[in-house]
Amino acid sequence: MVVLSFCIFSQYTFAQEVATEPEKYTAHNKGKFFFYWGGNRESYTKSDLHFKGDGYNFTVENAVADDKPKGWHIDYVNPGRMTIPQTNLKVGYFISDHYNISIGVDHMKYVMRTGQTANINGTINLPESHPGHVYNGTYNNTPTQLAEDFLDFEHTDGLNYINAEFARVDDISKLFRIGNTDKFQVNITEGVGGGILYPRTNAKVLGMPRNDEFHVAGYGFSAKAGLNLTFFKHFFVTGELKGGYIDMYDVRTTHDGPDRAHHHFGFLQRIIAVGGIFRV
Repeated sequence: MVVLSFCIFSQYTFAQEVATEPEKYTAHNKGKFFFYWGGNRESYTKSDLHFKGDGYNFTVENAVADDKPKGWHIDYVNPGRMTIPQTNLKVGYFISDHYNISIGVDHMKYVMRTGQTANINGTINLPESHPGHVYNGTYNNTPTQLAEDFLDFEHTDGLNYINAEFARVDDISKLFRIGNTDKFQVNITEGVGGGILYPRTNAKVLGMPRNDEFHVAGYGFSAKAGLNLTFFKHFFVTGELKGGYIDMYDVRTTHDGPDRAHHHFGFLQRIIAVGGIFRV
């Protein structure tokens, strides 16, 4: 009888302790704001670059382009130079425990490889007084070396993808036998987004001066998946893979009104960022 009473008393005491244990801050996300800042690397698919203006209309087939990484550099945290490297900025809000909405800027860089040989289709018919007249002719899958005086094309200030995202977050800490998620929490995240491209394009077409002004040049769609490590409830490190499609249908290349470029391509972005999450 004494043993039975002790067992009942122990179970009752344990139940009271469980019932009165305070809920962890990380148990719910609804109503929390978050932000992050970080860097990225990109890969791009080949793209057909179409250039059109007064006296020329041609396409560079299957052009190859790269990003322009800064590496580990103090500029990422230097307020006066933070926009020079390839960066990511995001601010968001949890509308439920698992879903959030956010807006952000992916500051990527796109640099066509100068000196590559590509097939050209189209025509160039410029007056002899024009610096690019040496390239006059009709091109029909004509292999041409993309020298600087013929074409130098890049979005280095930058390929700015201003986007909104809808994402899901799931706590997988139990898979790693983490008991106190207020000290350390592991989450996975996935989402989709879309937005506009607002580049400052450095384009030198047939020797003409570049435009170099910010301009809404197109749109993009993207999807992502990532891993989030949260420390002491409020601070996190996140790594994401983000891929998508960009259509830049209205790229300004020179100061002449009709001069434009058009290209579309796929991208894969690798992101590492640090941030915070708080309930206001």
